[in-house]
Amino acid sequence: MKSNLRVLVLFILITVSVASVNGQTVLDGIYIKEHTKTAKLVGYPSLREADVMWSKRVWRVLDLQEKLNHPFYYPLEASADRKSLFDIIKTALLVDGNMTAYSTGVTGQEDDFRTPLLVSDVKNILSKIDTVYTPDVDTGEMIQKIQPKDVVTQDIKRYKIKEDWYFDKQRSERGVRIIGIAPMREKI
Repeated sequence: MKSNLRVLVLFILITVSVASVNGQTVLDGIYIKEHTKTAKLVGYPSLREADVMWSKRVWRVLDLQEKLNHPFYYPLEASADRKSLFDIIKTALLVDGNMTAYSTGVTGQEDDFRTPLLVSDVKNILSKIDTVYTPDVDTGEMIQKIQPKDVVTQDIKRYKIKEDWYFDKQRSERGVRIIGIAPMREKI
């Protein structure tokens, strides 16, 4: 009985010492769980024009119906710790304000990012008002109903990605920088 008590006291002392070492938090697992709110943006390293030996603009379409790309599409309903890529972009544009949306002005073959959109413009793009006419049961007349229709995660099936591929002769490495990403929905 006495040896069991000594083991219990020793275990409590070790637990208290681990808690005091980690700043009053007990590590429950092999790592400290962090959420996306605590994650910091990592900027691209600086790149000089003189160091770029070769560069090419590439347009890609990311299809979310492919199994490999499902993590960008799901979950359809945002939870506390997981969101779809569209929900992350929408939150960054409308709530956080740390991302800028641009109009899709086309000059030649490429989209240029010269005209930033206001938050109110983005809200108008992401929520449309639909007018539906339904017949009245009693009179037979057509009644106009206005229904708001918001763009949701299920509507976005693809992303169009604008990238610049380059070779940096200073670092002797090939790199890719994403210039823009545009959610695409199918026409209804």
